[in-house]
Amino acid sequence: MLKGPGLPLLLLAVCLGAEGRNQEERLLGDLMHNYNPHLRPAERDSDVVNVSLKLTLTNLISLNEREEALTTNVWIEMQWCDYRLRWDPQDYEGLWVLRVPSTMVWRPDVVLENNVDGVFEVALYCNVLVSPDGCVYWLPPAIFRSSCPVSVTYFPFDWQNCSLVFQSQTYSTNEINLQLSQEDGQTIEWIFIDPEAFTAALQLGDRRCTPCTHPGLLPTENGEWAIRHRPAKTLLDVAAPTEEAGHQKVVFYLLIQRKPLFYVINIIAPCVLISSVAILIYFLPAKAGGQKCTVAINVLLAQTVFLFLVAKKVPETSQAVPLISKYLTFLLVVTILIVVNAVVVLNVSLRSPHTHSMARGVRKVFLRLLPQLLRMHIRPLAPVAVQDTQHPLQNGSPTGWSLTAGEEVVLGLPRSELLFQQRQHNGLRKARSQGRARRCAAA
Repeated sequence: MLKGPGLPLLLLAVCLGAEGRNQEERLLGDLMHNYNPHLRPAERDSDVVNVSLKLTLTNLISLNEREEALTTNVWIEMQWCDYRLRWDPQDYEGLWVLRVPSTMVWRPDVVLENNVDGVFEVALYCNVLVSPDGCVYWLPPAIFRSSCPVSVTYFPFDWQNCSLVFQSQTYSTNEINLQLSQEDGQTIEWIFIDPEAFTAALQLGDRRCTPCTHPGLLPTENGEWAIRHRPAKTLLDVAAPTEEAGHQKVVFYLLIQRKPLFYVINIIAPCVLISSVAILIYFLPAKAGGQKCTVAINVLLAQTVFLFLVAKKVPETSQAVPLISKYLTFLLVVTILIVVNAVVVLNVSLRSPHTHSMARGVRKVFLRLLPQLLRMHIRPLAPVAVQDTQHPLQNGSPTGWSLTAGEEVVLGLPRSELLFQQRQHNGLRKARSQGRARRCAAA
């Protein structure tokens, strides 16, 4: 049990604290007496209530291109004056700030108009700060998913223009005037990104309306998007009839640029390198036709995979086609032509006089017309020498051996290749050796 001089001091502190709380309680009771939060704070019906807005961006969470939805973490600062909440600080022992639950006072009913998930409300209805002159300061946090039309023409080197449109769903321009906040006589015509954004609320002592980590209030850097511009302006609903009052809108724009490094390393660079492999097909010999087709088809499949990856990222729209998709489609067409070319070359290289005959039109074009256009001189064929009848060559062939069409088809080699491989046969070797011996004897 506490004894001595500490007991009176403790009782005095408790009494002073109770007295301070009683002053706030008494002031709140006086202000809320006969107060209707559903009535607009206007002394006369013709008065317009000025409501100033200021948007502080703390985190650009993501931009879903397929759903065309921007997700942001923001703080909405709203200020207005309510003549019913005025008091004299001298009557309440110098009380200059009163914290009131936001549900107990009138609010301008400002919501995000272009949301995509049907969530119009803020994330937390924190307390409002009321000054002796009746001005109300409200700073609620919110996580919004707003619509953002995505232009994918220059993907992944694209810019996007997203907006957050705030409007009062209840009051028209004759009742409230939405305007941008002012500081030091200057209108804040941009989205506020500053660690000092919540200093005023922190100095006033409202811990519920300030982030838990105030020193780290800088917006979290997004790994895919970089904020380049963030203007803001007020608009009037032009669709409203001239005889009726329209609704004001406060629009905050976010011009963001995509960081293309990820897509350059993982999509563009591999696609270009793999596509360049298709050129190497023409450096393979003609007899390697099967390998040519294999390489070309592998490149074709790889390009199809990259095209599928790009199609999964961009929205399903026909208004614009990404240039990278056009590029990949062009590469697909070129690779298909390379495959067709490799098949034709393979087919022609395996032909021979025993399996195919050259058409007259082809003969005329490639042996007469085309050489004349290229100024080529075709050497006439040499006459066939008369062979020695005393030493007939094997099988009666001019070369000492005979080649049937069946052998050429079964072996799968052209006539010239078979002649080269069978040069060791006895007919050809014997004719050459006998001729050499005859020349030596004559000498």
